[in-house]
Amino acid sequence: MCGLSALFAAHPVPLGSLVRAMTGAVAHRGPDDEGYLVLTGAGGVVAAGGAGTPEACYGHAAPYAPRRDAERRFGAPARAALGHRRLSIIDVSAAGHQPMCSADAQAWIAYNGEIYNYLELREELAAHGAVFHTRTDTEVILAAWARWGGECLSRLNGMFSFVLVDRARGRVLAARDRFGVKPLYYWVAPGGLVAFASEVKQFAVLPGWCARLNGQRAYDFLNWALLDHTGETLFEGVHQLRGGEALEFDLVSGPAGARPGGPLAPRRWYTVAAAPFAGSFPEAAAGYGRLLADSVRLRLRADVPVGSCLSGGLDSSSIVCVMNDLLRERDARALQKTFSACSSVARFDERRYIDEVVRARAVEPHYVYPGVDGLFPALERITWHQDEPFGSTSIYAQWCVFGLAAENRVKVMLDGQGADEQLAGYHNYFAPRFGRFLRRLRLAALAREAGAVRRLHGYSPAWGLMQAMNNVMPEWLRQPLRRLAGKPGTATAWFDLERLRAAPRDPFLAAGGARARSVREMSIAQLTATSLPMLLHWEDRDSMAHSIEARVPFLDYRLVEFALGLPETCKIAAGETKRVLREAMRGTLPEAVRARVDKMGFVTAEEVWLREEAPRRFRAALAEAIEVCGGALRPDLLGLVDRMAAGGEPFSFLPWRAISFGAWMKVFGVRV
Repeated sequence: MCGLSALFAAHPVPLGSLVRAMTGAVAHRGPDDEGYLVLTGAGGVVAAGGAGTPEACYGHAAPYAPRRDAERRFGAPARAALGHRRLSIIDVSAAGHQPMCSADAQAWIAYNGEIYNYLELREELAAHGAVFHTRTDTEVILAAWARWGGECLSRLNGMFSFVLVDRARGRVLAARDRFGVKPLYYWVAPGGLVAFASEVKQFAVLPGWCARLNGQRAYDFLNWALLDHTGETLFEGVHQLRGGEALEFDLVSGPAGARPGGPLAPRRWYTVAAAPFAGSFPEAAAGYGRLLADSVRLRLRADVPVGSCLSGGLDSSSIVCVMNDLLRERDARALQKTFSACSSVARFDERRYIDEVVRARAVEPHYVYPGVDGLFPALERITWHQDEPFGSTSIYAQWCVFGLAAENRVKVMLDGQGADEQLAGYHNYFAPRFGRFLRRLRLAALAREAGAVRRLHGYSPAWGLMQAMNNVMPEWLRQPLRRLAGKPGTATAWFDLERLRAAPRDPFLAAGGARARSVREMSIAQLTATSLPMLLHWEDRDSMAHSIEARVPFLDYRLVEFALGLPETCKIAAGETKRVLREAMRGTLPEAVRARVDKMGFVTAEEVWLREEAPRRFRAALAEAIEVCGGALRPDLLGLVDRMAAGGEPFSFLPWRAISFGAWMKVFGVRV
């Protein structure tokens, strides 16, 4: 897990100081090592270090090792430059220094992430004649590129983003993993310089940078609580490769169609698909359990301590228990460490479920209690690390968990992201299920399902009917009824759409989540656009802010494809969600956790904070946000938060989104 920078110029210009400044902005992503490469206009290669480069790297014999005499040539005009900050996880020796090159010094890479099946790939490549000089997964990517070219991506099981420059072929490959666990942004500067980075803030050091608001994406966030659902960001002109996308272009001429602030044309190298399945429910549970265990096994590969997040929910608890079984098989002597966020407000606290897992598995637990007193002092720092605003204070709870892990010197954490999206874990999955019954006029089945949902979750029959109608109604009728039900509509009184220069439209329609006709359709929308990309963004920044690598076993592509291929009833039926995981974990999880039907997950008592503990602080923060937002937020929002604090308005996360949006505009100096 690391941070990278890459620059490509149409004509040779000095790039050394720029790539060094870009890389320095994300030193937190890689405090263990620092490295740079410039490809000079004359075709030469200059490998340099920096203040964060260990002494051992300079003495290493590898062709990519930094040289002390490089500084006098580092500022020479160049066509390309790479920068890297390393968080050492696998082969923590100087041999893992980056940017790394092939043995002939023709192919160079700056890489962020982990390839979990690197040992298997290494063995396969060695059988074809590849010779390895390190124990790193980075060298495996270079060898895979040498053998398979751009097709190597489909052989990588992991989370990654990288920029690879092949001097011999005259090609550049920039790629992001299947689900976008690791970030990769790009920006074409006014002078035509093409820049890639792990975080948006890295572009701020480049000539021509000006932080301007992307009003349409701001509207999507403020009104619909949606981010990372397109290739755009809240920064006008800054784009990202989405999960499963890659850019391959000529090293000399650069990306086709590159224009300042404009999008490039990536190719989709991976499209999520369902693996065929024709077995019984017990066979589905057994197969899912085997794949999950193998995914966790691969993600335990590390040369540093590995811990795990534990919220007390089904997903993180499953990871902890499967991990515990695997460690026992290895006869691991060190106690497994877990890290949890708890709450002093009982209805937001999952401590009793966490303790069930702790007692059953004899792990070493660590707890943190995020409170409102720490929230506002940390807001600007969290915002700087996040690069964009965030939708609720649960991100602050997650921030505290990773901070606690860092204090305990744990460098890798396993977490449960991705299970809800593939296994119908959210309650909004009842909508496509109910809608499907209604569309086929299976009214008796709809009534039975709605009754089960009422018994398990307390939702009224009217709620169930509303979910079904929302799924089948034409759009011209759906939006007015949503407003009558108190849900967000396309038009809003809280934001100035003219100032934002935004069109009032439902982004969930374009993403495929609003009118999904099946559970599988909704899963694909959530995995690729409406849920998971946001969660992965927040987790990446929260973990990397504390120099921690977060790994997500539920997003092994084999597991996702297996889950998508299962019949709907394996995932959701009779009011029960994530059925196949619950069955797979029978006898592995404590029964109280396996059978729980409520859902939280590192939540905070935000409602209590706003209404009881700190209403004035929320109001003051909202007032500041309105002031700094250049008219994008309407002053009427203050009345909303007053009514919400007094109990006259149902609680929602809208005030926090506005507060976070204002903090983001202030921290990054964003102009409307």
